[in-house]
Amino acid sequence: MLKRSTLAGLATVLLSSTSILAADLAAPAPVPVAPPAEPCKATLLGPAYSGVIKANPNPSCFSAGPLGDLYVGGAITGYGYTQSNPFASFSTPAAPNDRDRAARFDFSNVQGIIQKPEGAFQFYIQAGGYSIPQLGFPTLGTFTQTDLLFGPVPVAYGKIQINDEWSVQGGRMFTLIGTELLFTYQNLNINRGLLFVQENFINQGVQVNYSSGPLSVSLAGTDGFFSNEITWFTGNVAYKLDDYNTIGVNGGLNVGRTNALDRSPRYQFATPNLQQNSGIFNINYTYANGPWIISPYFQFTNVERDLRVGIGNSASTYGGALLAAYSFTDNFALAGRVEYTEQTGVRGSGGTNLLGFGAGSNAFSVTVTPTFTFDRYFFRVEYAHVELGGITRGNLAEGTLGTGFGRTGNRTSQDRYMVETGITF
Repeated sequence: MLKRSTLAGLATVLLSSTSILAADLAAPAPVPVAPPAEPCKATLLGPAYSGVIKANPNPSCFSAGPLGDLYVGGAITGYGYTQSNPFASFSTPAAPNDRDRAARFDFSNVQGIIQKPEGAFQFYIQAGGYSIPQLGFPTLGTFTQTDLLFGPVPVAYGKIQINDEWSVQGGRMFTLIGTELLFTYQNLNINRGLLFVQENFINQGVQVNYSSGPLSVSLAGTDGFFSNEITWFTGNVAYKLDDYNTIGVNGGLNVGRTNALDRSPRYQFATPNLQQNSGIFNINYTYANGPWIISPYFQFTNVERDLRVGIGNSASTYGGALLAAYSFTDNFALAGRVEYTEQTGVRGSGGTNLLGFGAGSNAFSVTVTPTFTFDRYFFRVEYAHVELGGITRGNLAEGTLGTGFGRTGNRTSQDRYMVETGITF
């Protein structure tokens, strides 16, 4: 039989345990605290890469006190080319000593980037010199292009991240339109394609973004082809079907009118009158799995007759392109592009020249680009051929130039051999 003292001791222990248990049950559950964000591991705002040259997996960053982590990067690249049938003198008072040449060596990019990709307020600034070589278009010197296009600060915008799904940004931004990106190192090929020429490159304005799961949508009110007049409405919708397949539609329309012909030579270079007053629609698809990248897209553009801004006839272009790349190893890949585009109109009519090769003309191109990469360095060569049809021929005796290649504008083909090397960081 237990002694009275022993029973009293057991009772005391039981009462004590019950009190502790009751206190634990009454106390609120501890609130989990999210671990602090790992420094220098944010998802960057840009630049985007769509080719075998990859974004830096370990970007440089430094702490800026109340601003948080700032990330720095850039690209220093150079290129050279030789080509047949360069264009007739591309004279402009803003660059009287530059012209399309049979051969050239130059920088393709001398750029620095600083960005803040985290927090409620974010920003992105990209500055320096750049060249944007395009098939079927004259190529001027790098610093001439920098001066005549968007200046030494082509991209600079701020962004308000409202929540995980919504954001608003404004300033000088990359366009929402197209499949190929602006700067050489962002793409599968060195040269931009024939369809790229119909698209705007840098927009100034305001953009709203929404992203949830596989869906992303962006809408913007901008100045189109860098016109300084907010009259364009653009949008992009992309849907990720699965881990490998993405489909999208994008386009834009000038809901006003811009008489770019009355602007200074600088704005005439950055703001082509026909394209600034046009509308554009693209459908694109991308398959990316293992060593393969395959990206076809279709493009339609249209400009309406408007004598107020110097457009005498309506015109449309239709085109399609297929871009692809295969990585044989981690250091070597082969990329290519095939495209075709044509313009409505009667050949030789002197009508609206939206495509660049005259009313009723067409163009076909093929591009092949082997690329070697070594960590952040790359080296690549490229061959591109453009074949024209339906050009309007000129007559030297009458002092007129054709709408094709060559100093007289009467050539229907061009071969371009190019090399590019450099570092992205």
